[in-house]
Amino acid sequence: KPLMFADLYNHTWAAVSYAAVTVGMVALCLGLGFGNPTTIGVAGALFVVTGIVAGANLSVTPILILWRNSRRAAPRAIDTRPTVEPIGSSGNADPAAATIATGPRALAPGQHSYDRSSTMSIVAVALASVAVIMAATTLWSRPYPATTNTPQAANRPVVPNGTTRTLDVSLGGFYVKPSSVTLSYGTRLVLRVTNRGSMDHDLQLNGGPIGTGMLSPGQHKTVDYGVFGQSEQAWCTVPGHKAAGMVLDVVVRGGPPRSFPGTAATTSTPDATINFSASPSAGWRPFDPALAPAPGGTVHHITLVAEDKEFGVAPGVTQDMWTWNGSVPGPILRGKVGDVFDITVVNDTDMDHSLDMHAASEPMEDLGMEEVPPGKSATYQFRANHAGVFLYHCGTSPIIEHLANGMYGAVIIDPPGLDPVAHEYVIAQAELYLGPQRKSGDYAKMLRGEADAVVFDGYVNQYLYSPIRVRAGQRIRIFVVDVGPNHDTSFHVVGAQFDTIFKEGAYLLRPGNPTDGASQALDLSPGQGGFVEFTLPAPGHYMMVDHHLDHASIGAAGYLLVSSP
Repeated sequence: KPLMFADLYNHTWAAVSYAAVTVGMVALCLGLGFGNPTTIGVAGALFVVTGIVAGANLSVTPILILWRNSRRAAPRAIDTRPTVEPIGSSGNADPAAATIATGPRALAPGQHSYDRSSTMSIVAVALASVAVIMAATTLWSRPYPATTNTPQAANRPVVPNGTTRTLDVSLGGFYVKPSSVTLSYGTRLVLRVTNRGSMDHDLQLNGGPIGTGMLSPGQHKTVDYGVFGQSEQAWCTVPGHKAAGMVLDVVVRGGPPRSFPGTAATTSTPDATINFSASPSAGWRPFDPALAPAPGGTVHHITLVAEDKEFGVAPGVTQDMWTWNGSVPGPILRGKVGDVFDITVVNDTDMDHSLDMHAASEPMEDLGMEEVPPGKSATYQFRANHAGVFLYHCGTSPIIEHLANGMYGAVIIDPPGLDPVAHEYVIAQAELYLGPQRKSGDYAKMLRGEADAVVFDGYVNQYLYSPIRVRAGQRIRIFVVDVGPNHDTSFHVVGAQFDTIFKEGAYLLRPGNPTDGASQALDLSPGQGGFVEFTLPAPGHYMMVDHHLDHASIGAAGYLLVSSP
């Protein structure tokens, strides 16, 4: 019979190959579907077995055929001329028995065509090679083991700029959050990586040895990825996870400093200092704390633009502030319970930013916690389900740095039945951690909680220089939010008593209470808010302070200036 491809391999072992690859595919689907790394590992092992068995099965017989054919002598020339047996050449021959052959001789039984057997065998060996290569690829693509990391990431010859960026990163469900980070040239990147998924993940720089090593679900690790001088990537090296989107883009902006080899390093610029006895220069304009009523309608469209801006934070002191819409605090948002806020975040800076909205009750992915890269925008929506005085701020890591550099504001959701008053004001108390003049704040001081100043609405003692003016006998409501990031507040008005206290979504005190009681201070921790109501009986100066008096002495003070009715 002619040689067929099916003659070149053992059909029993072929069935084993088919079974192994089928079970492997089922195991892979189950492993990916349920996030079970053990099942995925079994699938990989079955694929390796399939490659080895198929490679052996498709190669043994064809190699033997090729070897035999190579040892066979070249085929003889076949005489196709008619051949006539001479009459009488044999004593008993008969002329009628003369045999005439008009074509080539037939192959002997069991003999195959040389050309056909060689071609089929070469095809089989090629297929076997492909199977072996696939098995080797599966073995080679195993994840990198945990390693001892070195800060010389990818051996990049980069001149450090002295800045370290620390970022919280989450892994899980085929995502890396945030998915990108923007650095200046020469910045060192330290990542606090947590596996929040249900299977093992890692995060390796360029897929190489620098990274977390494999992290089990719930495990976390802090890794120094080194100093960056060019844009690179880090990804999960579990097979298929990079393709599924588990990639962190590290975007580097700018280039090396313009310096000559051998020049001495420049000395660091000292942080700015505040003269608390100085006064603002001519032309200084205070923040307007007056609060407008909640706007009409139930849907509020708001744009928050992240932008860097230099402006004064104390007499003679200018800082490079990170702002929402160019002010500190950012816009004060207001609405009623049930209102919908449609917020567009526009990033006009050179680093990633995001939005942490305390007034919302949504998953982090829906709250604007997703990073918005430079030059991009994103829109988020939430419904205000509860009343309260809420903080909002940038949620990009390190959060303390973004918040302390000015990226905060307040969201006021009126409690139902809020009584009308003559005046409403908002006080956002925050700390200043000064960097050099016209530079951003000092990150190390933020971490230590060593504030240079504590301020109402972004400027040292600004309501001492520009008092809030009211009339005697008018009812006043002051909303207070403790921005922090590190210190509590005890908001107090010297010479006044509060007959209404609303703190963290509930009234603690209202007029006509059974004990006819009054309050002297509203105490708040960072990230909390509330309001007080009171009436100032007579003309004069009433000082607002944080009754943590060390805070009042470094900027958390101002006047209510009361005139005659």
